[in-house]
Amino acid sequence: MGALNDTIGGFTVGEDFAIPDTWTQGRTAYGGLTAALAVAAAQASADDELPPLRSAQFAFTAPAAEAISMHPHSLRRGRSATSFAVEGISGGQVAATASLIFSGTRESAVAHSVLAAPEVAAPHECPASRRDNALTPAFFTNFDVRVAGGAAPISRAEYPELLCWVRHLDATGVDPDVAVIALGDALPPAAMAAFADWAPVSTMSWTVNICADKPVDPNGWFLLRSVSVVAHSGYSAQQMTMWDAGGAPVLIGTQTVAVFG
Repeated sequence: MGALNDTIGGFTVGEDFAIPDTWTQGRTAYGGLTAALAVAAAQASADDELPPLRSAQFAFTAPAAEAISMHPHSLRRGRSATSFAVEGISGGQVAATASLIFSGTRESAVAHSVLAAPEVAAPHECPASRRDNALTPAFFTNFDVRVAGGAAPISRAEYPELLCWVRHLDATGVDPDVAVIALGDALPPAAMAAFADWAPVSTMSWTVNICADKPVDPNGWFLLRSVSVVAHSGYSAQQMTMWDAGGAPVLIGTQTVAVFG
């Protein structure tokens, strides 16, 4: 298995899903894939088609090694919002949990956005991210990544920001919400830009808010910005924003990252 469309096609709710070597980071599955499988599990288990994903909280509680099974539980289906909880089991223990809210649009007089996209060159004008580094995780090869600004990992940056255009190599036929979640964690933790030497990192939790009302193009380009806003005592708190190619905000999120160096 390689690209997301082939990978998701082999997933069945409640059954062990063999994690492809091409979707790993160290000894565990890529967090974005684990989160995307949780969303796919909730969608597949629903009695009726769910509205779009609006909000999600993911906790990565143990390594998801070799295989993981997703177990969704419907919490409530209201008139406009439906809530699910999902547990991911790997090696006999809970490796991940997800709290998901699916909700459609409603009439409102309030409409604004202060998430202006940074002014950067178009994806084809930006250099491709290096893939020949021995420290590059396996999952990274499933994305086309172009550096649009910010700093580089392990560059002792005073302002730890990563800014890249990112797209799936192939997400044809994949649900847009699943594709966005699988893409949203593609960049390394932003704290790594401040590193002087390589050190292990591990994402502990990820909170996501989806801003797009219309389904996005699963194969489209997205500008992903990640900034480590506070780091001390072995932890980094980072903010993440994703815009589509037209500059409309698609996702905002935060992560807590454990830093072992």
